[in-house]
Amino acid sequence: MKKALIAMSGGVDSSVAALLTAREGYDCIGCTMRLYTNEDAGLESGRTCCSLDDAEDARSVAFRLGMPFYVFNYTDEFRRQVIAPFVECYRRGLTPNPCIECNAHMKFARLMDRARELGCEKLVTGHYARIAFDGEKYALKKALDPDKDQSYVLYMLSQEQLAMLSFPLGGMTKDQTRALAEENGFRNAAKPDSQDICFVPDGDYAGMIRRFTGRELIPGDFTDAAGNVLGRHKGIECYTVGQRRGLGLSFAEPHYVIAVRPEDNTVVLGRKEELFSRRAWVERFHWIAGEEPAGPLRCRAKIRYRHAEQAVTITPDGAGGAFLDFDEPQRAVTPGQSAVAYDGDTVLGGGVLCPLPAEGKPAIIHSSQEKRRDRE
Repeated sequence: MKKALIAMSGGVDSSVAALLTAREGYDCIGCTMRLYTNEDAGLESGRTCCSLDDAEDARSVAFRLGMPFYVFNYTDEFRRQVIAPFVECYRRGLTPNPCIECNAHMKFARLMDRARELGCEKLVTGHYARIAFDGEKYALKKALDPDKDQSYVLYMLSQEQLAMLSFPLGGMTKDQTRALAEENGFRNAAKPDSQDICFVPDGDYAGMIRRFTGRELIPGDFTDAAGNVLGRHKGIECYTVGQRRGLGLSFAEPHYVIAVRPEDNTVVLGRKEELFSRRAWVERFHWIAGEEPAGPLRCRAKIRYRHAEQAVTITPDGAGGAFLDFDEPQRAVTPGQSAVAYDGDTVLGGGVLCPLPAEGKPAIIHSSQEKRRDRE
């Protein structure tokens, strides 16, 4: 009998994914990844996506379905691969998406390795996305329910990973998922979706960074684009491009964060029109098909999870990256967030947005590049 490892977070989505996989005739093994401690999150207790309560919710579903269940402890790796880079990004003036990093380094790397060790042909998750195969290449496609589509956070998947993955919920709506859970007596059928970053459940990024580093944030100057000092900020980690609230300053008209500059510890403010730009750059653009286009490509792209797709021309930069030139100016192109390209309902690929390079030279060296350089 074919075997499948089911990644179970304790939520309703992964629970129903387990149910549907068992119905397909797979010999299923359920698992939860323990990714951080309450101390990492600055909590004494609480329900978050990787808490003990969530593991027990997942265990109860696995027991009901008659499948073995394991909790894999990856707290050290998660701290190294996700939490530490998250903190470092904020200290460098970037706004990271740790869920994407968790997918890349934990769910679809470590957990896939574990699935192979257990002799499983498939790794199953509760993501709302679809996988297609045309006989030669695998394609990642949007979920049929546009309100639940999670393809944006999956753009890093490779051909090898897509061949082993299964997303049973890609053709379903959330209401259908909850109905199946209720019909089968799952105790998490009405459990609300997680909204916060799991290791920052209170949303206080600056507080989490202080706890992690053991250092206080360094205040500095708010300036305008011309360098005129407008006031003092609490530390660059407290701000992101596009932010308006929480600046502690009063102006005759609304001002927004238009840049965060760690090199001189300044936060640049400007009017709304100064937030818009047509061009963006991704230093390392991952193409799901395994090869980049030979020249400029017309498609659509979005620069945030909830951002509407926009018409764009993507031009490879000759060094593995790509420039994105949008037909219309885009608001708050934010370094550290991801740009993801689509052709209809197919994900072409994506990568992390970087500050535009000066004179064609890379503006950012990512941590993985630093490690390669140190080895060389």
